Amino acid sequence: MILALAGGVGGAKLAHGLARVLSPSELVIAVNTGDDFQHLDYFICPDLDSVLYKLAGINDTERGWGIRDETWNFMESLKQIGGEDWFLLGDKDLETHIERTRRLSEGQTLSEVTRALSGNHGVMHTIVPMTDHRVGTIVDTKEGDFFFQDYFVRLRCEPAFTGVHYKGMEKATPSPALKEALTHSDLKVIIICPSNPFVSIDPILNVPGIGDALAKTRVPIVAVSPIIDGQAVKGPAAKMMRELGLPVSPIGIAQHYGDLITGLVIDEQDRDLSNKITQLGTKVHVAPTLMKTPEDEKQLALESLRFAEALAKQHA
Repeated sequence: MILALAGGVGGAKLAHGLARVLSPSELVIAVNTGDDFQHLDYFICPDLDSVLYKLAGINDTERGWGIRDETWNFMESLKQIGGEDWFLLGDKDLETHIERTRRLSEGQTLSEVTRALSGNHGVMHTIVPMTDHRVGTIVDTKEGDFFFQDYFVRLRCEPAFTGVHYKGMEKATPSPALKEALTHSDLKVIIICPSNPFVSIDPILNVPGIGDALAKTRVPIVAVSPIIDGQAVKGPAAKMMRELGLPVSPIGIAQHYGDLITGLVIDEQDRDLSNKITQLGTKVHVAPTLMKTPEDEKQLALESLRFAEALAKQHA
């Protein structure tokens, strides 16, 4: 079994690559839910939907989020009557939020709803939320604290980033499938996808019990750097690192994850940083990490798994 931790566009892409080379029984994809929120009375799960739509083959490759060939009649009508239109909900995308909200209101857990939505879209691989509890990532900035979607979408990441904290996390527990995967006797590798470490991966790591389980695991934990040649492929990770005083490079990623990870996959453009990362105590593997096509996603998944397998043999 392989466990992948994912969030955002980069996480969805590598999750798709892993799903192409691993069978449904071999892969569990645990997804960040810290940026979930209630909007227009619908329960929105942006990262879960990004992974779901990507694996279902219906994602919008141009925007990087949502469903392809989307229409916006609902939002246009809402705007005309003065409704909130800062967070876009497409007409096709809306059906997911309506059905999720209906199921949750009937008492189903987020895990149960995600499993049902996956089945409806023909996705056989296991996609699970990090927790079934409602938690919220709060972005700390020099202008105040904001829920993630307010910071990311409404404010366009403009306030200077100083950190994150979480609402409701102290009551959270890992989702059943994630908890089972972490303790599964056949767990071989944990892959941290090239997601924003602060707002996509850290929320998963901060669910009570997950950090301890990862610290105790004897399997390799391999992260894939979301930073290539001093830039984030997508999203505000580079800006956040700069404002925290971290090097905007795979070195900063290695410093952030520290002893949690066994190895780090970095892009060929950052090859010259390998020795410095190794000196931090993290093994390094160099590979093409920019995923422009499904084939790129598949090859990066294979590179990451082979690297993890080699690390496992070294520690056997």
